[in-house]
Amino acid sequence: MELNGSLGPVTVAYETWGSPSPDRDNAVLIEHALTLDSHAAGQTGPGHLSPGWWDPLIGAGAAIDTERWWVVCPNVLGGCQGTTGPSTDDATGVPWGSRFPQITIRDQVAVEAALAEALGIDRWAAVIGGSMGGMRALEWGVTHPDRVERLVVVACGAAATAEQIALCAVQAQAIRQDPDFRDGDYYHAEAGKGPERGLGLARRIGHLSYRSELELDIRFGHSPQAGEDPYTAGRYAVESYLDHQADKLVRRFDANSYLVLSRAMDHHDVGRDRGGAAAALASVKATATVVAVDSDRLYPPRLQYELASRLPDHPEVQLVRSPYGHDAFLIEVEQLGRFVKDALAKA
Repeated sequence: MELNGSLGPVTVAYETWGSPSPDRDNAVLIEHALTLDSHAAGQTGPGHLSPGWWDPLIGAGAAIDTERWWVVCPNVLGGCQGTTGPSTDDATGVPWGSRFPQITIRDQVAVEAALAEALGIDRWAAVIGGSMGGMRALEWGVTHPDRVERLVVVACGAAATAEQIALCAVQAQAIRQDPDFRDGDYYHAEAGKGPERGLGLARRIGHLSYRSELELDIRFGHSPQAGEDPYTAGRYAVESYLDHQADKLVRRFDANSYLVLSRAMDHHDVGRDRGGAAAALASVKATATVVAVDSDRLYPPRLQYELASRLPDHPEVQLVRSPYGHDAFLIEVEQLGRFVKDALAKA
């Protein structure tokens, strides 16, 4: 791994669906996005406030058919849902907090590779992911070309862009400037609450980039929030919507994990120390499917077309048509499901 510092043994939380074949050749790896986790399918329950984020895509008879595939979804290194991250205790029982090392997408894939070995999986039948999950899927294809048969990369590019890094930087500043951030060491009881205001503001900023201008205008327009008057300190409907998204995230996510994972996304560049993106992508042996969202302003389709042009099999970019922007990869499951199902049918 590239870890700057030692974490010691790393714990990985993961969920599975379906049954493994005797030689584990039917295993499919699902890679989650920034604030999601290993609960890709299934209903609410202990530790899960919401149903699986790709629940319609995973199950018997679904696009990722659990009667055919053994599906594995790990929580990412640096997260806060069971896998080692900043809120995890070190060997002395103290949360890592500000001491958690800087990590990269490659580090996360290295941990997943170790998980695969522990599960007896020599080669993934497919690695599928969107957004930050797409980065890890792509990194799997480059780092371990002989261990991936198919790739499905959704709504990401070969490297982080300047605007993506800039947006993460603004969100990071929102968290760090919260007085309750305490330089990242806010877990102790005497510290009181964590940087909830900063994390909420970061989520508001981020969420604007996840949706499209058109969708927000059609959905909310210039309307006031029900029962409120914006002219007398009330909110517009879109402000209430952003408040709601912030409140939801603050209840379930850790601010340090948000910083660590966002920074790993900043570092995303499959060509780093490999002679550039074109040289790195030339090593991919998997049959690739690249999916773009036509209204995505955070990871615009030009990035997917550029990526596809550099992959050895030059796949045709599959286009999700949606007003929802980047979040369409979580919303337009019918369209995405067709592309995923076709990808899994490829030899």
